[in-house]
Amino acid sequence: MSAAAPKSVESPSLEPSCRDTAAHALSIVRDGVITGEGPTTKGRVHFSRSLDADDTAWCTRILTATAVNDQPVSCAEAEILFEINEAATERTDAGRFDDLLAKAVAHYAASASGLKVPPRSVALAADTEIESWAPSYASKVNSEMLEWIAAQMRGKRHNNRRLMAMVATFLGATALPLAGQLPNVFDIGM
Repeated sequence: MSAAAPKSVESPSLEPSCRDTAAHALSIVRDGVITGEGPTTKGRVHFSRSLDADDTAWCTRILTATAVNDQPVSCAEAEILFEINEAATERTDAGRFDDLLAKAVAHYAASASGLKVPPRSVALAADTEIESWAPSYASKVNSEMLEWIAAQMRGKRHNNRRLMAMVATFLGATALPLAGQLPNVFDIGM
């Protein structure tokens, strides 16, 4: 992560008070990625359609803010992360956003399947391996969540290998009915 990570959230609209405001704050990051302008790009050169370490740091700060840290990632937050992923045609964050996206989606999918998830600050941390908290969920994630993930990834130009590996982990007996559809969604060698 870049040196910008410890920077406090400077804009009141980027300081989440709940999951809805966190999703809104992430949409501001998305807009900055798309246009290269806005509160998340101030004070630095930022090209449109690019995602850098500072953008990823913004996403991390928003997703792990105190107000939302003990709540599971919401569908709206996960959808905005997918939009950021799609908007960024140029990446200079050393893969950190891909890791964050995979962990946030796993957090949402597990919690939406009725499973207990760790606090966001633990689950989404760069030094936390997704396997340290997600493996026991593999057979318990409901197929609707896997279908939702597949729908989010279908037809996208950016394949997130970290997310594909996470979905492949979740594929167990739970997703057997989806097995025939998944090769069309992403290439995981099935």
